[in-house]
Amino acid sequence: MILGVLCVLGGGSTAGCGYALAGQGSFLPSYIQAIGVPDFINRTTVFNLETQLTQKVRAEFIGRGRYRILPESTGVDALLTGEVVSASLTPTSFTTQQIASRYILTVIARVELRDVRENKVLWENPGLAFRQEYEAQSGTNALDPSAFFDQDRDALERMSSEFARTIVSAILEAF
Repeated sequence: MILGVLCVLGGGSTAGCGYALAGQGSFLPSYIQAIGVPDFINRTTVFNLETQLTQKVRAEFIGRGRYRILPESTGVDALLTGEVVSASLTPTSFTTQQIASRYILTVIARVELRDVRENKVLWENPGLAFRQEYEAQSGTNALDPSAFFDQDRDALERMSSEFARTIVSAILEAF
């Protein structure tokens, strides 16, 4: 009897606790149905980095299934703009021959989501820093991110996917 009452009370007290599944809600105004995501601007030496990041961000939004995502900046309710301001590669581990065997890739971007109707910023991060550690794919020790991505396209793919998830989650879940 007492155990039954405790179960009912315990179940009732968690019903209104405010927990929800991550990624299921949105803190954007309800009138926002179409989000424009034009190509990001690339201020780095890494060829096509902005294209890869923009495509991944679009795909991540589309995967969430709630908004129409368009590649243009007109005819939309909200506009997501981005600028990749830097990409750097830093060796973190070396072989006995003093050749870099592990690197940390750091990409820094400015990203903003603007409500076009109200002309106000809904979300922004002017210094979004993303770091990823990778194993070297060859014996070179180039510190140029362009050379690194030429050697390891999978690293760019993984980094872009994580970058997109971070941005879209931050926007949709208001983090």
